[in-house]
Amino acid sequence: MPYTPNMKASARRHLEAAEQLYRNGKRKDVAGYLYGVAAECAVKAMMLDCGMQPRNPRNKNDPFFAHFPELRTMLLDLKLSGRKSASISRLISHASFMQHWSTDMRYCDGREIEPDRIERWADQAGQAISAIGT
Repeated sequence: MPYTPNMKASARRHLEAAEQLYRNGKRKDVAGYLYGVAAECAVKAMMLDCGMQPRNPRNKNDPFFAHFPELRTMLLDLKLSGRKSASISRLISHASFMQHWSTDMRYCDGREIEPDRIERWADQAGQAISAIGT
């Protein structure tokens, strides 16, 4: 049974899970991963709000099926314009937005994920989720 995508709800639940893991201090590395997933879902929720629609999951050029850092690069290449895309543009215009975050981190030991990066990702995920619908 396929699940119905809900980017806004998904962004919020991943952020909540990340914050719980981060606060308890036991799995900050996993929290770091979830902060990126939350930010990615938030950006994709904003893409939907702008009228963008997913095309084909097999199409490597479809930003809806990309992950950071490729997602940010694809959106920059699209040269988004218009009032509704301003929130996305503000986030991705900063080279530091979700910098060094990658789905590849799910395969590492966890000790390689630097604590200062996790803190930045936490802040950036919160900013992205706050920007949904603005």
